[in-house]
Amino acid sequence: MTPSLPLSLTRRDPEAKTLRALDRALRRLPPRHRPDEALQVVIDLARALTGATYGALAVTDTNDRTIGFMVSGMDDRALRALKTPPQGHGPLGSLRYDGRPILLDDVSEHRSAFGFPPNHPSMKRLLGVAIWAGGEVRGSLYVTDRRDGKQFDEADEQVLTTLASHASKVIEHDWY
Repeated sequence: MTPSLPLSLTRRDPEAKTLRALDRALRRLPPRHRPDEALQVVIDLARALTGATYGALAVTDTNDRTIGFMVSGMDDRALRALKTPPQGHGPLGSLRYDGRPILLDDVSEHRSAFGFPPNHPSMKRLLGVAIWAGGEVRGSLYVTDRRDGKQFDEADEQVLTTLASHASKVIEHDWY
């Protein structure tokens, strides 16, 4: 049995809060589950814990192509309208090259922004982190537009970093 942390500590510590939520969510999965099911838990939690409107998790291959894509906050009809998952050539592409978190107050103002693909929902604020597996960036986890209209902050980044760490284990051990 894992000792529980005092409630006052978990409220102040985004990492502890995230790990507790992840533990609860993963327990709801069947004992034998697919890696995409575990990664869907990660993106759903990322969106819920940061208060984001949308979230996505991309898994990339060694040639930097998107080979897995999970979303949160979009219905099936909106997903079908996209036709293909985003390939991360815009602002998210920097995650794949330098692995550093990206925080944008306005995606359209980023130097590598060139517009969304057809049928993509409108997004302004973005927070993204790289997912590392096998010593290299093998994906990204990102959320957009907090529902309360506020900017993403350090606590939100810590939530994503904690969840990306779990996602990296799933990708490294179960995806490839």
